[in-house]
Amino acid sequence: MKFKKLGSTEIDISLICMGTMTYGEQNTDSQAFEMLNYAFDQGVNFYDTAEMYPIPPKPRTVHKTEEILGRWELFQKQRDKIIMASKVVGPGEFVKHIRNGPRLKKEHIIAALEGSLSRLRTDYIDLYQLHWPDRNTNFFGKKEYTHDSLEDIVPLEEILEALTELKKSGKIREIGVSNETSWGVMKYLSLSEQQGFARMQSIQNPYNLLNRTYEVNLAEVAHRENVGLLAYSPLGFGVLSGKYLNGQMPEGARITKWPHYSRYSNVQAVEATKMYAKIAKDLGISLATLALSFVNSRSFLSSNIIGATNMEQLKENIDSINYELSTEALDQINQVHQIYSNPAP
Repeated sequence: MKFKKLGSTEIDISLICMGTMTYGEQNTDSQAFEMLNYAFDQGVNFYDTAEMYPIPPKPRTVHKTEEILGRWELFQKQRDKIIMASKVVGPGEFVKHIRNGPRLKKEHIIAALEGSLSRLRTDYIDLYQLHWPDRNTNFFGKKEYTHDSLEDIVPLEEILEALTELKKSGKIREIGVSNETSWGVMKYLSLSEQQGFARMQSIQNPYNLLNRTYEVNLAEVAHRENVGLLAYSPLGFGVLSGKYLNGQMPEGARITKWPHYSRYSNVQAVEATKMYAKIAKDLGISLATLALSFVNSRSFLSSNIIGATNMEQLKENIDSINYELSTEALDQINQVHQIYSNPAP
């Protein structure tokens, strides 16, 4: 396994991070424990979850993922060797069942954190992240920003104050953002520098062959401010495994079960996926290995959050750490990117 520092901290995190959002919905406890143990044996020390998981978010399953992780025997026995990350949800109709309508107000953040600690059966969380902003901005595939000067937003100072207090109490070690913009990241960093708040150490945003929008401006922020990317959806909801090509809908797969997860399935994205699949075939590797190796190669990356629902997928995903794309292969990828630039932002 390869490791990088988490932001400007001395915390070493594995370049492969284990995503867990299927536990409690697509995966049973026993399946989750098998995958978690295998990942740990392969050197993965970084695990990411959230209070709203599993997905899709539902009242009857909410919090189940954290509860499963709390029952993971190895986590309880070797807590000091595992970097556990979780997230507090922002506002939204689809999560209104959480805290009677979640916000990122101070009392909500504290309540969310206490809930996560209880479910995970731990005294602290290594990285606590804001799952998405408590303001109108671009995330979850939204392409255009429409400003609303009258919107009710939680001041960023209030959010940082809550997180800083929790860090000082020892209940969290570090903090980060997710689904955030360059304005948001820089504003948080500026407020922390000016007012002594805890500093954001990571940006968990989508990044894959079909969505390289992170490169436009957040990549510079990551380098210049030392706030690395935790890349989620590196396989674009599984589209970049190639399993949905030619109209295939594998039984039990996420998009098969929930067709509304169509972010990476538009016509342009499918055509781009076909071209990436040809590159992978010519290299003698799977499309998934090509896609994950590409993400692994990025200089602004801190960790690549993989997701798997079975052991075969998991082994292939972790093994991507051992494949290095050649300059020629990267050139071919970029040629496709010129034709289909970010077809699924």
